[in-house]
Amino acid sequence: MGIVATLVSVAGSSTVSQSGDELATLSAARRGAGGLWELAQHIDGHFLPYYGFMHLWLEFGQAEWWMRLPSALATGAATALIADLGRRLSSQPAGLAAAAVYVFLPSVSYHGQNIRSYAFAAAAAVLATWTLYRAIEEPGRRGAWWRYAAAVALLGCTQVFALLVLAAHLLAVGSYGRGVLPRVLACMAVGCVPGAVWTVVGFAERHAISWITLPGPDVFLALPKMAGGTALAGCVLLAAAAAAPFLGRRHGADRLWIVLLGSWAILPPLLLFALSHLVSPVYVDRYLFATVPAYALLAGLALAALPHLATGIALAGVLAAGLPGQLDLRGEDGHHENFPRAVRILASEGRPGDALLYGRSSLREGFRYYDQTRHGGKGLPDDVLLAGPAPLPHSFGYPERSDVAAAVAGRERVWVIWRGGSEAASRVGRVVTLVKEGFVRTRSWRTGRVPGMTVALYTRAPDAGRRTTGETPLP
Repeated sequence: MGIVATLVSVAGSSTVSQSGDELATLSAARRGAGGLWELAQHIDGHFLPYYGFMHLWLEFGQAEWWMRLPSALATGAATALIADLGRRLSSQPAGLAAAAVYVFLPSVSYHGQNIRSYAFAAAAAVLATWTLYRAIEEPGRRGAWWRYAAAVALLGCTQVFALLVLAAHLLAVGSYGRGVLPRVLACMAVGCVPGAVWTVVGFAERHAISWITLPGPDVFLALPKMAGGTALAGCVLLAAAAAAPFLGRRHGADRLWIVLLGSWAILPPLLLFALSHLVSPVYVDRYLFATVPAYALLAGLALAALPHLATGIALAGVLAAGLPGQLDLRGEDGHHENFPRAVRILASEGRPGDALLYGRSSLREGFRYYDQTRHGGKGLPDDVLLAGPAPLPHSFGYPERSDVAAAVAGRERVWVIWRGGSEAASRVGRVVTLVKEGFVRTRSWRTGRVPGMTVALYTRAPDAGRRTTGETPLP
């Protein structure tokens, strides 16, 4: 099942545009060790273990499928562990059903193709639970508790909010007896040291997530979509998982582990919500992806308790519910952005002597990557504001000159790229400057999904005092 999951994640991974977050990984991983350390002192320091790994991985290639392969492999590892954990908790059919459910989910394929650490966080969460099970249920195994501590350490190095999964471990084993709780606490004390370090680093750099707003109770309504990838797939998944306490017990699953799986699914969202209100807003759906294996395991326990024919029909239903989402995320804009289309527009519509301005400096990373890989580095207009070839040492942006008017002096056509649609043009300072300099917008294209990007062409009016009519109204 692990190989199948990896192959499913790899399928179509070379056709999907990278998202802004993926391009942040690319920007970080391309830097040398010193540059990566400098970046980590200002932004995304808690991702340093993942960025360090990707720095080594990118030494062997920077094709999209290659950069996404580690997440696909992590998804395969998570699936294999889910299958084995389900077998240990109940039966072989339960493990296979849980693994199949996990593979069928669009959310799993999305993160299995995502150049971020969330697939690793899910795999580490399963590994931590798997090692905990073996330490408790197989007390004679030598070094079992050290393996659990190591898994906890790995969990904290993947994504700090994945550590919320450990609350489920504590809740479930608190009344287990036989001195288990003290051992679990000791292992967590050792294993959480790396995670504690990255948590402190992340808190010190919380300005990087200042865009996150305070969540209201309505965020819990989005949990099905987070878990499943689409609302329909998520609702089917949660319905199957909710049946586990009833059907799973009848099929031999121990109450302790059903409680642990249920807590694994439910506690992290509640704790993340509480942290957002007590400390700082941090509630983002993707931070909870490490809970999805718990839903799959609960669903597997429930489905395996049904007659074989009913299990097959139920699995077919899960597959059917997720199939539209699986196909959708493999479109060019499946990760919401569409940098390749934007670059194609510039390459086909641009003329020699055209200038290019970015509303946000960090957008340049995607345009430079796709221009180099798809057009040999010759498809973009002149980047007239660029002041240096490398990203800034403390951010994902690039050094730029500030004198926009001087940069476009003598240019008749200027392309501008910004986040959002045409309505956002009036909030882009460089567009405002162009209009003051006598430029008018003559054409524009919207690429990607909401908010997407706008690719707009501005031309110098023959008479700066007269506005010309274009395809898109002036900002």
